Amino acid sequence: MTPSILDLLGAGTFGLAILHTFAVKHFQHLARRFPEGSLGENVFHLLGEVELVFGLWAGIYLLGVSLLAGQERALAHLESCNFTEPAFVFAILAVCSTRPILELASGLIGGFARLIPLERPVAFYGAALVLGPLLGSLITEPAAMTVTALLLLERFYQRGISEKLKYATLGLLFVNVSLGGTLTPYAAPPILMVAGKWNWDLSQVFFRFGWKGALAIAASTLGVTLYFRKELSGIDTRPSHRSPTPMRIPVWVSLVHLLFLAGIVVGAHHAAVFLGLFFLFLGLYRATREFQNRIQIREGLMVGFFLAGLVVLGGPQRWWLEPLLRGLSTLPLYLGAIGLTAFTDNAALTYLGAQVPDLSDASRIALVAGAVAGGGLTVIANAPNPAGYGILNGAFGEDGISPGGLFRAALLPTAIAAVCFWFLG
Repeated sequence: MTPSILDLLGAGTFGLAILHTFAVKHFQHLARRFPEGSLGENVFHLLGEVELVFGLWAGIYLLGVSLLAGQERALAHLESCNFTEPAFVFAILAVCSTRPILELASGLIGGFARLIPLERPVAFYGAALVLGPLLGSLITEPAAMTVTALLLLERFYQRGISEKLKYATLGLLFVNVSLGGTLTPYAAPPILMVAGKWNWDLSQVFFRFGWKGALAIAASTLGVTLYFRKELSGIDTRPSHRSPTPMRIPVWVSLVHLLFLAGIVVGAHHAAVFLGLFFLFLGLYRATREFQNRIQIREGLMVGFFLAGLVVLGGPQRWWLEPLLRGLSTLPLYLGAIGLTAFTDNAALTYLGAQVPDLSDASRIALVAGAVAGGGLTVIANAPNPAGYGILNGAFGEDGISPGGLFRAALLPTAIAAVCFWFLG
């Protein structure tokens, strides 16, 4: 099949967007060469915001389509895109950033940590990076990412940990969250995209992916925790609050927060439902503001914009991705899915695989396992990753998170996950 000019435009802008994500640190360096408040400083600072990258290049793609094929074609593509997932991630990030939800999660993880025979900070670190991601199978991966990242930010990243531990934790978090949603068929985006079409029920998803993912999470977390045990044991992980004497949260406030969270999760596929609940939740947040910390509206909007850009640019890649997936045997497909996931959203990858009519059951499992295993390698590999990136980016200094640093930190947990999925039958 000979690609059209619009196919090439879509692939080109997508490729440039990927290169841009790896160049954000360079743009941030350039911004500091200009006087503060100058046009140069503002432009390069804007280009250095990773959350804006895919939205920016999606706009450039739509402009190119308008010039080459007319505004109607650009509008038709925009209206064909489904922005439910970006909107859901925005809403769930904001809800999970509230103090009642965070304290409930912290209490659950703290209780689990007390069962671990290690120093308290070491046990809490391990418990957070195991239990937090596994909660994604119940409350969805974006919610698990938000809660776990915020707890790690408060208990570890803001306590002066080393750069090496920061990146090791970041890579482990991204990989674990990608694996943590595999216990159920509705929580991990790459499984959700195909479970209905391929008739995968709860038991099939659990026995094909879930227990292997949980084992990989435990193995990787144990290794990182023991490697950094000396540094972790010296950290004071007692919670801090913006208010010197935070008011005790009434039980009814926590319960109502949980009900709203459950309602938004249940309505995740219906934007009118979960956005309506979210706007009601904002009223609750304001009414209970004496028990709250700052809600992360801006961060959620930035993450939603990033994912919306990925949705716009993801569809035009079908012309080259689908034939590639169809032409690979099982092992190359598995390894290829791990590699491709680093450069395209893993849910988009499995969705395209579901459009291949003659894909064998073994190839289907290999595709999904590879997409899940590779979901922590880059910020674009898995839908919840931008949420974690947005929460933790400020803890990495003026330059923020290095895409190369994240990739290197995620390699070992990714390799462990790849071995578990392939060799455990």
